[in-house]
Amino acid sequence: MDVNKHEHFMREALHEGKKALTRAEVPVGCVFVYNGEIIARASNHVNQHYNATMHAEIVAIEYIAVAYGNKANDVLAECTLYVTCEPCIMCAGALALVFIKRVYFGCHNDRFGGCGSVLNLHERSTLSNSSVHRGFPCLSGILKDEAITLLKQFYTSENPRVEDSKKKGRNFRQASEETAASLLASSKPTQKGKFLLQL
Repeated sequence: MDVNKHEHFMREALHEGKKALTRAEVPVGCVFVYNGEIIARASNHVNQHYNATMHAEIVAIEYIAVAYGNKANDVLAECTLYVTCEPCIMCAGALALVFIKRVYFGCHNDRFGGCGSVLNLHERSTLSNSSVHRGFPCLSGILKDEAITLLKQFYTSENPRVEDSKKKGRNFRQASEETAASLLASSKPTQKGKFLLQL
C-alpha cells in the first residue's frame, strides 16, 4: 500500500469536509479516484438543500452519472472512494449498487456506519442478492485523527438551524410542512404538469 498516495487523496477528502463545516453541514468530504486522478469531489449538502440524501458520496455519484452519461457505470466500477468518515448505511448501499471498486475511510461511524460499524453492506454475503451486488473492500484509519478532529469541530459548535427551531418551539412536522411548501413554491411546472425543483 502506497501510504503517501492514500494520504494525499484523504487530505483532498478532508479539504472537502472542511468546506462543509463552513456551511454548517456535518463535515464529511470525499473524492472519487479513477485511473489515479480525482474525477469527482463532494461534501455534505443536507442542510443547504433540505435533503437528507445529499451526503458527500451521493452528491459525487450523481456528478459522475451526469458527467459520464452512459459510461458512468463502467467508470464507477473502476473508482476508488476516499471519504473522511465510514459511509452510512444509505451510502454503503449506494456504493454496492454502483459496484464501487474499493473504499478507504478515515474514521468509523459508530451510529450509522454501513461498512462494519453497524451493518456490513460492503460484504457480498450480507447483501440481499449477492449475485447482483459483488461487495467492495474497505480499509479504515487513513488520517483517522484528522477526520475525528473535523467531526468534533462540528459537534462542539452550535448548529444554527437546530437552535432556531428550538427557540421558535416548532415541532418536526411543522418544520417539514413549511419546508415542503417552500420547495413547491420555488419549483417550476414541467410540460407534464409535474414540478422540477431548482436546487
